[in-house]
Amino acid sequence: MIKLKYMYIIIPLILITIICDLIPPSTGQLPKGHAISEKTKLDINGTNIGTIILSDNVDNPVLLVCGGGPGIPQYLVESLYPSILPEHFTVCYFDYRGTGLSFESDANPDDMTTERFIDDAILVTDYLRDRFGQEQIYIMGHSFGTYIALNVVSLHPEKYIAYMAMSQCCDQHRSELLAYDYMRSQYEAQGNNSMIKKFDKYRIHESQEDYKKYSGSGLRDKAMHELGVGTTSDMDNVITGLFFPSLRVTAYTPLERINLWRGKASSGKFAVHNESRMFNAFESVRSIDIPIWFFAGEHDMTCATSVQKEYYEAIQAPEKEFFLYKGCAHSPIYEDGVRTREILKKML
Repeated sequence: MIKLKYMYIIIPLILITIICDLIPPSTGQLPKGHAISEKTKLDINGTNIGTIILSDNVDNPVLLVCGGGPGIPQYLVESLYPSILPEHFTVCYFDYRGTGLSFESDANPDDMTTERFIDDAILVTDYLRDRFGQEQIYIMGHSFGTYIALNVVSLHPEKYIAYMAMSQCCDQHRSELLAYDYMRSQYEAQGNNSMIKKFDKYRIHESQEDYKKYSGSGLRDKAMHELGVGTTSDMDNVITGLFFPSLRVTAYTPLERINLWRGKASSGKFAVHNESRMFNAFESVRSIDIPIWFFAGEHDMTCATSVQKEYYEAIQAPEKEFFLYKGCAHSPIYEDGVRTREILKKML
C-alpha cells in the first residue's frame, strides 16, 4: 500500500516533467536585447489584433509584416529563424484576425474575408504611422501575406514607402501545376515509385476536383519539404520544423502556443483562404504607384519562382528590383541573413 501511494505521487510528477519539457511554462515575455520589444493587442474593427514589435533602434523606419499562412504567425518564423530585419526597421508582426495572438474560438469563417484582412492591415498601418510619427512606412508580405499586402498598396500607396514582396503569390493555380510536375519529375529521377503512384492518384491538370483534393492532401507538403522546395530549403517537414519547435517558444504563453495551431486549423476554412487561391495578380494588380522589391528563393515551389519572375517583369511600378537567393526556398529573408543585409544596405 505504501508503494502504491508513492506511485500516485511519482507518476503525476513524471507526467508534469514531460509536459513542461515539451511546453515550457512562461509568462510570454519577449526575449531581451532589442531597443523595442513588445507584445500587445490593438482594438481593430471590434477584434483584438495581436502584434509584436521589434527594433534595434527607435529611429528605424517602420515595417509592417503581413505573414504567411494565413494561420502561421510571422513572429513564429522570426523566432525560429531570426532575421536581420530589426537591425534596419522597427518591425511590426501582426496576426490576422482568428489566428495566432488574434485567435478567437468563436470566429465565423465566412466573416474572415479578404476585405476584412485588408482593412485590418490598413488600420494597423495607421496606428504605426501615428505612434512612430512617420507619414509613410514600409510593408512586407510573405507568401499568403503578399496577397494581402499587394492589395493594400494598390488601394493606399500614399501610406507606404515601398513594398517588399517575399515569395509573391501571383497565379497560385499555375504555380501549383508547375510544382506538381516538378516534384513528380524529381521522384521519377530518383526512381521513387511509391511517391510517383501517390502523385498519379491526382490528375490535377485535367480534374478540378482532383486539384482540390491534392491541394488539401498531405502529399503536397510532404513532397515539398522532402525535396527542399517548401518553407525552407532545410526543413524536412512542418511537424518537426515548425510544430514541435513552436511549443518551446517562450515568447508565447503555453495557451498562446496551443492557440497558434488552433488558429492554423481554423484558417483553412476562412473565406480569405479560398479567395487567395483564386487570386491572379497578372489580371488584378497590373501596376502599383510605389517601388516593389521581390525577394525570391531559387528553389521555391510553394510560390514558384519562375512565376514570381514573370510577374516582376509584367508589373508596372516607379521602381522595381528582383533579388534571387541562391540555395533558398520559400523564406529567403529568413534563410540567408547575409544576403538580406547586403540588399537592405543597398536599398535603404
